[in-house]
Amino acid sequence: MRFLYPLLALGALAAPAAWAQSVPAATTAPAEPVLLASAAAIPQAPAEAPVTGAPVGLNRALAPATASKLKLTPDDPDDPSFIPVPIVFYQQETGLAGGAAILPVWRFGKDTTVRKSNARLIAWISQEKQTTVQLTHTIFTKEEKFYFSGEASYYDLAFNYYGRGNETDKDVESHIQYPLIVFDEKALVKVVPNLFVGVRYRYTDLGKVELKDQEGNTAPYYAIPAEQRAGYVTSGVGPALLYDGRDNVLATYTGNFVDAHVLFNGGGLGSDYNFTRYMVDARHFNPLFGSNNTILALQFLGQYHTGSVPFREWGGMGATLGGSLYNNAYLMRGIYEARFRDRQFTTAQAEIRQKLFWRIDGVLFGAVGQVAPALDDYKLDAMKFAGGVGGRFRFNRRDRLNIRLDYGVGSGGNSGIIFAVGEAF
Repeated sequence: MRFLYPLLALGALAAPAAWAQSVPAATTAPAEPVLLASAAAIPQAPAEAPVTGAPVGLNRALAPATASKLKLTPDDPDDPSFIPVPIVFYQQETGLAGGAAILPVWRFGKDTTVRKSNARLIAWISQEKQTTVQLTHTIFTKEEKFYFSGEASYYDLAFNYYGRGNETDKDVESHIQYPLIVFDEKALVKVVPNLFVGVRYRYTDLGKVELKDQEGNTAPYYAIPAEQRAGYVTSGVGPALLYDGRDNVLATYTGNFVDAHVLFNGGGLGSDYNFTRYMVDARHFNPLFGSNNTILALQFLGQYHTGSVPFREWGGMGATLGGSLYNNAYLMRGIYEARFRDRQFTTAQAEIRQKLFWRIDGVLFGAVGQVAPALDDYKLDAMKFAGGVGGRFRFNRRDRLNIRLDYGVGSGGNSGIIFAVGEAF
């Protein structure tokens, strides 16, 4: 999803956390469904002793007790949880949109050193008749012998398209829409603790690319080759390596993460285009000043191509490109999604995460990046910049699951608000 404007009230989204801290689980049930602006797998915290003084605006969640035979949140925090939630959000391109998500969280076996697995099934439709159906998952088997991660999704969305290059004009945009099917899967085996190797397969089926309206500039749209506007398939497979030494995957205090893979796309796999993708995503997390109250988070991501690369497979700089391709990272916050596109894409971001009070944290972030046809076309004076500030609400203290509100500004006259669940990376 792209920039999400939190006009639907953070208090409503945070209500279940306040309820869990205010009322014994055995005697109450939330009266209202949750409003979720951007879904993510949400491990549920165990019930705690009652406390008084719930924040203003959360009282609607403190409803009288009602009997329920369906127990979505188990008493044992290591037992599976099954969390259905409604979704309501607003975007410039979609208008008001609504749907639902199912968010199971579980662990294989009772060994608490094995990280929890999770999945996300989300579906929504908007006022503009745009649609998303997305299933993503991250699975650790017993003893973490195997690791599976990927997605199976269908999108029918509209975008502002600015064409190719690092210097596209903000005022020259085409309003385009197309359907897209994505299947992406990593299957890895543990070789030593935290290190996994295996194979990755990615398939995309792009439908017909159409002008959504005539209000923009049509030049970027018609610059897309006609055979690509008619739709195409990409299909690629290749080796993958993952090192994950993070202490917690939802909000890391310390550790390193490296994901690297190569995808060979070709006719033998059913791809309409022959090209190779090389990608590395490296992250480092480190507490500052001798405590976990201040965390330095760093990320480097490079995506590089050789061969005949169709327009939508170029590297794209800006905002919430996320999904399985970028390990759900939010890149160059403050720049519109894929505002700058080309064959080679490099970006780095840094974030200071500061504990403030109660469940509230603050964040200061900045990023640099560039796209180019070839690596030797990179220029220091052509670097793009983005940065901003954000707030965090600790929705689930045990698993460090945060609700995130960021405001970013970036090169090219861009700015935006991002409202989501989970850290940016």
